Amino acid sequence: MLCGELHNSSTSDAAYMRPLWQMLADKNLNTVVAPVSWELIEKEKGKFDFTLVDSMINGARQHGLYLIIIWFASWKNSASTYMPSWVKKDTDTYPRVKDQSGKTLEILSAFSDNSCNADATAFAALMKHIRETDQQFQTVIMVQVENEVGILNANRDYSSVANKAFTSPVPKELTGYLSTNKATLTPELKTAWQAAGSKTSGSWQEIFGSSGLNNNDWKAFSYYTEELFMAYHYAKYIGRVAAAGKKEYPIPMFVNAWLKQPETAWPGKYPSGGPLPQVMDIWRAAAPAIDMIVPDIYMPYFEWVCEQYHRNGNPLLIPETRGGNIGAARAFFAFGQHDAMCFSPFGIDGDYRADAAMSESYKVLDQLKQLILQHQGDGSMAGILADTLTPVRIFDLGGYHLEVRLSSWPVKSAVAGGIIIKTGADEFMVAGKGFDLMFTVTGKDMPLVAIDYADEGSFDHGVWIPARRLNGDEVHTSTWSGTGLKFPQDHYSIQHVKLYRYK
Repeated sequence: MLCGELHNSSTSDAAYMRPLWQMLADKNLNTVVAPVSWELIEKEKGKFDFTLVDSMINGARQHGLYLIIIWFASWKNSASTYMPSWVKKDTDTYPRVKDQSGKTLEILSAFSDNSCNADATAFAALMKHIRETDQQFQTVIMVQVENEVGILNANRDYSSVANKAFTSPVPKELTGYLSTNKATLTPELKTAWQAAGSKTSGSWQEIFGSSGLNNNDWKAFSYYTEELFMAYHYAKYIGRVAAAGKKEYPIPMFVNAWLKQPETAWPGKYPSGGPLPQVMDIWRAAAPAIDMIVPDIYMPYFEWVCEQYHRNGNPLLIPETRGGNIGAARAFFAFGQHDAMCFSPFGIDGDYRADAAMSESYKVLDQLKQLILQHQGDGSMAGILADTLTPVRIFDLGGYHLEVRLSSWPVKSAVAGGIIIKTGADEFMVAGKGFDLMFTVTGKDMPLVAIDYADEGSFDHGVWIPARRLNGDEVHTSTWSGTGLKFPQDHYSIQHVKLYRYK
């Protein structure tokens, strides 16, 4: 999915969106992430109006675009601001989170059956309507259920019902999952559980230990037991909402996370209980209707985040991230290195209207899509990402030792991204911008390597169309600087190279 996410309020007005669908298609997107707001489809309890939803789906369909819907309902970026007025104003029926001092936060409590049932009822009605109006077209292909959930300004819910749950036995559903899956648990959870004695009964602190604040290492897991506790209850709530929707229309559903970062390094600074990698197993145990947990990535540690989410069978999908030159480079890396399902810069209808970098990268990735899909998961493909902090990348692929360098001519590139696919013996398809790619041979005898031929070209509906035969100054030749390819700084290039070995 070559994607972009709309601004939060864009789809609240059909007239605002009407001229934008063509612009999105012209920017080489094939999919759009678009919000649906609970407050706008159920202004009165039990009375649903899907006019805006229909307008959004029809607009996308008419322009050959697919949709990933975001269900803005109980929570968006931790807060509860997208629920209808009849939920907002009735805090007795739909209670809020309390912090440690007893202050009420503008966050629906995950411990409320009333809130969960109201959300699930509305979501089921939405999914039923989408099935009835779109199933034959399949414009809507996935749903993100809620957005960046969790508690800000407290490490957990301290309401009376939450306090009672925290000191009560951990549900057998979760302890049974720990026992059954102990060999494959993520290291973070496994370490905490084992350190507390690998118990299968007891309160949350008895099972996972007492936790506090570590302010010296941002990657340390402060208040981890509280985070696990909240993750379980958010997952139970959202899992019920997703299950209600899937009963009506069983398309893939996922949840996304506001990430832990150096400046927001513990639960409460980032939303406590959200679907972060260190609580992945909790979400799996408590929300089987959720198909994957995914990151919103704005932080510099892009590669690390991708690794954290692309493990234990969890596929990588990036529904919200940066665009521009850095986003364009990261897109190539995500699809090539981590078999990403989706890359999606935020605000594609606003700041990124003139985002030529993303448009150009998507144009090339669209040409490569059949080749990428063919090679996903078989170890024959790698992503390329380099910047001024890490100007050289080294890895092995297809029997070759590869070194990626930021291009330095005519000036030093600031960021470079690409993808390399082994398509045959000593044969590679490479695409990208702003880097040099050098080849040497791995193994004991270490023969020399040279270019048999290198062609620049393009794909037309999956068929390779060679154009320039690259030689001389347009490649690295073995007699001068080593053997490799050059990718220009001012445009994306797709190159097919055939190597040979000699002594």
